[in-house]
Amino acid sequence: MSRVVIVYHSGFGHTKLQAEAVHRGAASVEGIEALLMTAEEASDRLDELDSAEAIILGSPTYMGTVSAGMKQFMETAAKKWFTLAWKDKIAGSFTNSSSYSGDKFNTLLALTVNAMQHGMIYVSLGLHPASSGPESMNNIEGPGPEVINRLGSYMGPMAASFQVAPGDAPSTGDIATAEAYGERVANITQQFVRGRAA
Repeated sequence: MSRVVIVYHSGFGHTKLQAEAVHRGAASVEGIEALLMTAEEASDRLDELDSAEAIILGSPTYMGTVSAGMKQFMETAAKKWFTLAWKDKIAGSFTNSSSYSGDKFNTLLALTVNAMQHGMIYVSLGLHPASSGPESMNNIEGPGPEVINRLGSYMGPMAASFQVAPGDAPSTGDIATAEAYGERVANITQQFVRGRAA
């Protein structure tokens, strides 16, 4: 059984819903044990992450970068950097903000650089923009909230929740994007595990 751990911080609950979708996607892959932890829980159980084959980090985008809660986890996890305990693990990331942009790319970049510092192997989203409704790219309104990868990210899932309460946001398309990503990371993790065993 391969272990995929999703570590997230969520200030208002939107990123938690995204994290739960990533978790569902990962757990849907045969042979995967998917664990969901808040950044605080993961900081307290840091050594448990050593046995994971993959670690996916999720953070809201606050003021154009990762939240303080996720930054705290990243700094706590820096002790793993000294021994390269997470080297060659599979990595991924996702984010949410209250607008279409919100400078979410900067958050994903910070989480990706963090993975690189640990020597991890990062997995992209692997979906075209508006992958479930490509025809929506032919009008000025663009993809609707039900469309997968409506925000056109390649690095990892992005969600836009605006000022809408959790449960009504993120949109169904953003949640489906996160779930597809969890499944993708889990499948790639299995490929690596099988290859290493050969």
